[in-house]
Amino acid sequence: MEFDRMLIRYGELSTKGKNRKQFVTRLAQNVKRAMKDLPEVRIHGERDRMYIILNGADYQLAEERLKPIFGIQSFSPAVRVNLDLEEVKAAALSLVQDAHEENGTFKVAARRSHREFPLDSNEINQEIGAHVLQNIEDLTVNVKNPDVKLTIDVRKEGVFLSCRTILGAAGLPVGSSGRAMLMLSGGIDSPVAGYLAQKRGVEIEAVHFHSPPYTSEQAKQKAIDLAGKLAKYSGQVQMHIVPFTEIQEVIKQQIPESVIMTVTRRMMLRITDELRRKRNGLAIVNGESLGQVASQTLESMLAINAVTATPIIRPVVSMDKNEIIQIAQKIDTYNLSVQPFEDCCTIFTPLSPKTKPKLDKIEHYESFTDFDSLILKALENVETISVNVAENTEIKDEFADLF
Repeated sequence: MEFDRMLIRYGELSTKGKNRKQFVTRLAQNVKRAMKDLPEVRIHGERDRMYIILNGADYQLAEERLKPIFGIQSFSPAVRVNLDLEEVKAAALSLVQDAHEENGTFKVAARRSHREFPLDSNEINQEIGAHVLQNIEDLTVNVKNPDVKLTIDVRKEGVFLSCRTILGAAGLPVGSSGRAMLMLSGGIDSPVAGYLAQKRGVEIEAVHFHSPPYTSEQAKQKAIDLAGKLAKYSGQVQMHIVPFTEIQEVIKQQIPESVIMTVTRRMMLRITDELRRKRNGLAIVNGESLGQVASQTLESMLAINAVTATPIIRPVVSMDKNEIIQIAQKIDTYNLSVQPFEDCCTIFTPLSPKTKPKLDKIEHYESFTDFDSLILKALENVETISVNVAENTEIKDEFADLF
């Protein structure tokens, strides 16, 4: 049967009270962005649910676009008929015929919010159930655990029928909790951190540090592809690629080897924070997992964080590697992340990095180098890429006017 719409249920959004409208508006924007290449689709957001009018668009393609959108508890491909009992019967029979298997079971679950319809909910269940049973010989009723559940929603604007309920991604609509900058390397952890932040409504903009010739174009493309995986949860991700070669070379020349990683991370954080300020972000997200590497001890985090007062969100901080890998596989970033292209965090790595660096010593080492001018130069040459679900990425603009 050809479905003409999708019925979206909000889940957690239904608890938002007076703020619900802004969450629904944000969800509608994200859905519209994900359907960007389906211009015929129309989206109607209401207080308790959302409708997508397909207008001939492929409903299966629409399903795939909806599955990863945060803020959707579940959705159903549906048909709409007029407030006419015979039309309801015909649509119900067609839906069940398409969905049922041999010797299957079904139930009807009707809800009537339009009180002028001549039958109440129980009467609709009985009338439609009897009609379906009379026309499908090998079908029986099972009200507790049916193979097919036919939902009927009677509203003023028509009757909506569906036989399938598809679980959504749940969570909050991306953007409803504000914007943050994601420090996106080419590894396993940072894409997972970005995904988990998005699930709680954070709009992420990715920041990737690129150090040619030490890091390759393949490494850069891998990071862009990872951003593309995250883009499907909101429809789009802005990505800022920072030229980092000169800063890393100076760090290698001027900073004691044992604390190279600490200083490198401090410079990355300073640059990310400036981009956050320019882009009106509220926080920084990274993939640090406590104790996983030398720069992720509490002492290292303290020394690195000292360069900013901006909140640092670490969604995977308490997870072990296997837990992170499981999520990476679920969101389809793992195979990309394990491609053997080095990123900035893996070059110039000391043999014996300090796991308990002292902040005063780090600041003393940095005081002999004009890192401010190097950071400004890097920021002036940042390129911003728009990574979309249904499009190839393209360079959008530069941050030449940052200061």
